[in-house]
Amino acid sequence: MNAIELKDLEKHYRDFDLRISLSLPQGCILGLVGENGAGKSTTIRLLLGMTQPDGGSFQVLGQPRADKEQIGVVLDEPAFPECLTAKQVGRIMAGIFCNWDKAAFEGYLKKLSLPENKTFKEFSRGMKMKLSIAVALSHHPKLLVLDEPTSGLDPVVRDEVVELFADFARQEDHSVLISSHIVSDLEKLCDYVAFLHKGRLLLCEERDALREEYGLAQLSKTDFDALDPAVVVGARRSPYGVSAILRREDAPAGIPMEPVSIEDLFILMVKGEAQ
Repeated sequence: MNAIELKDLEKHYRDFDLRISLSLPQGCILGLVGENGAGKSTTIRLLLGMTQPDGGSFQVLGQPRADKEQIGVVLDEPAFPECLTAKQVGRIMAGIFCNWDKAAFEGYLKKLSLPENKTFKEFSRGMKMKLSIAVALSHHPKLLVLDEPTSGLDPVVRDEVVELFADFARQEDHSVLISSHIVSDLEKLCDYVAFLHKGRLLLCEERDALREEYGLAQLSKTDFDALDPAVVVGARRSPYGVSAILRREDAPAGIPMEPVSIEDLFILMVKGEAQ
């Protein structure tokens, strides 16, 4: 069973259209990569029932609608009443989730260095995000849906949070959908990567398959211009030559290629000169 399945899911606004199909296999982590305005948050809000689709269909954990008991959610703008402390938030969540684990929540507060008695209003953005993560993990969900969860966190805490998500996904019936503009986090964490650009999916493949399929070549302008355009995924020219993402199996023999990072692949696909 796929944890998430989208089939021609559509949402139309006056100046933006989203149409997307993708699957997240159960037990895997899928990273959704895209620039601001690409449609990442819209996709997540559709999955969570926060907005209604204009076409297509989706399933979450085999159901046509999200079940809050089964899904841990972290949105890009955490929102709890400003007058509440973390401890009070825990008491409220105990009345919302049947599987709320008080001990687990208190453990996450300690692990993430969150004060129990400071109000949400006094929290920094990073602290607000960490509280949202603690809540998402403390009712034993089977699926985490995370919209920019590491935003506002310093590198040390970000690494710790990424490890929490990785620990969660080690159980074979646990899955994670995570969007982020911090591509290095996704590169460490994800089994699958999806590129979303202007409301359209450019690709969705296994992370390791992307590294095998594409390579980064540093070429002279003459050598680049001699290439078959079908081999080139994206390129960036400079006064010193051309950085090009090539399909390894179609590239001419003898061209030296470096492993390509997910970030380089996305940037050159979106912003490089498509040939």
